[in-house]
Amino acid sequence: MDDSLEPVIEEMKQEIDKWIAYINDKDAEKIIKRTTLQAGVHGYALLKYEGGRVDVTDYPLDLSMPGKSRLSTNGGLTEEQVREQIVPELAHYMQHKLKALPPAVLDYRFDFEGNFQVVSGGTVKVPILKYMDEAKKQLLLERISSYISSKLEAGKYPTKPLETFFLARHLLDEELYPVLDSGRIIGLYERIQELNKGSKHLAEHRNTLTVALKNWVEEQWLPRYFELTGSEWQKEYKKKSGAVLEESGSGQEAVKLVIYGAVNILRYEPSYSRSTGLTFLNCLTALGSTRAEQLIREGSGVLPVDITRLRNERVECTVNDVFAEVSIHMKQESGESYGQALRFLIKLLEQGFPNSYQIKLKSAVKRWLPLKGLAKSGTHRFFANALEYPEVHPLLEEYARAAMETFEWYSDTEGEKCCMPGSYAVFGLGLTDSAYFPLVREYMEKIDIEHQSVQNGFTAALYGHYGINMETLPTLVTCMLYSTDSLKLKMMKEIEDEQLLRLLLSQVRSLQYYQAEHLVYLIWGGKDKLKKLAEKAEGEKKQNLEELMQAAKRG
Repeated sequence: MDDSLEPVIEEMKQEIDKWIAYINDKDAEKIIKRTTLQAGVHGYALLKYEGGRVDVTDYPLDLSMPGKSRLSTNGGLTEEQVREQIVPELAHYMQHKLKALPPAVLDYRFDFEGNFQVVSGGTVKVPILKYMDEAKKQLLLERISSYISSKLEAGKYPTKPLETFFLARHLLDEELYPVLDSGRIIGLYERIQELNKGSKHLAEHRNTLTVALKNWVEEQWLPRYFELTGSEWQKEYKKKSGAVLEESGSGQEAVKLVIYGAVNILRYEPSYSRSTGLTFLNCLTALGSTRAEQLIREGSGVLPVDITRLRNERVECTVNDVFAEVSIHMKQESGESYGQALRFLIKLLEQGFPNSYQIKLKSAVKRWLPLKGLAKSGTHRFFANALEYPEVHPLLEEYARAAMETFEWYSDTEGEKCCMPGSYAVFGLGLTDSAYFPLVREYMEKIDIEHQSVQNGFTAALYGHYGINMETLPTLVTCMLYSTDSLKLKMMKEIEDEQLLRLLLSQVRSLQYYQAEHLVYLIWGGKDKLKKLAEKAEGEKKQNLEELMQAAKRG
């Protein structure tokens, strides 16, 4: 070995030692006991040599672990030195270090790679060591098979997000499954979503599956056909010279997965991520995929044409289920026009169109619901316009019942403006007629309070519109139960009316303590304020206030 390389290699070994100590300073055994689908904690390491500095990290991106150092030598490395002298020495050294680690620390496979800056000014990217534990691999395959059989194929209950995290990646791992079976992978992904429908973790499962597919496309599939010309944060792709999409076999199996991943991104991911899904489809189109081109232009084609098209002198509706979009052109502004569009939407949802969708509206009218905090979107405007026609109110109610689904969202809303499908119809109807109070209560009981807060504005508007009385109190209580702590209502004095207080108490008696505590906070500002009020009260009022306080106490 060239003597001048010894200080460099020694420094690299020291950084490897620091990284080994770092990953070993965890209870790996405890970590992998969370699920049978995790064989070990670590499966990758990257050594970077740049500007005389050595970093060893868990990640392919520039996210460094503790232990940076700067070499004293000013000399550079040649590519020949890297490949012929440094890499073999580091591979041998890392192999020795890995053997001394507890089994739980390493995954069934471990890849050690290097990025070395060389004197030519470029970077040499080279694999240093590939380690495989065949026994651990076989055990993992058996566990995956057992999990699929018992928890998915024969399963009847929601699954755990952590299990989905590992399974989603294992199914796409070519070391575990060399023959790509897109039908089986997609089927299992769909089964996971089916089992978790109605669960508060559904969105997390979907995101986990989508991210696994996205990573597979970007790391495994795209590099076969395209060169990355953009940055890591703004990716652009250029087709490689001579790149050809295989017409059968694994090539077409991969195409099905790329399409499935793209569709999931377009349907379920935030709007800022959707360009990624479109990029995947455009890359397929560049390779000659007519299916990808059709998806962009027309949708999946799964739904019958008579369900996805409506065109007459009053209204025109078209659907793209890939983008989860409904385009509506109101040629005539009338109750009949909006009625036809609503019947179209109801039938569409009944046939399995995604509940999480958006409306692209072309209309000469621009109305909005009189509520704060709602997104000014085409979807919102369509329902606000439709509410102007009393004859379509029954259809709006029918639509709302078809659209409402917990943990689903209109896809043109994000963040604090996020809302469950059916929201605009329910809000508008609830503010129009108390006959729709049962619908309002049904809606409130379906929302995911952890991820939606637009109901606060509706609840405040409902109180402002109807006031509080014996008829409105039960609905207001339901609305408050599913509103967040940021809701501001000034009803304290009104609700101290003896009849209203008795009715409120009758509602509270069936609640959990934390629900009663939430109501007390929204109405009186907290238990302490209610306590002071009770101390000053007399007779039945005092007794009722004290019972309310007791209901809001744990245990």
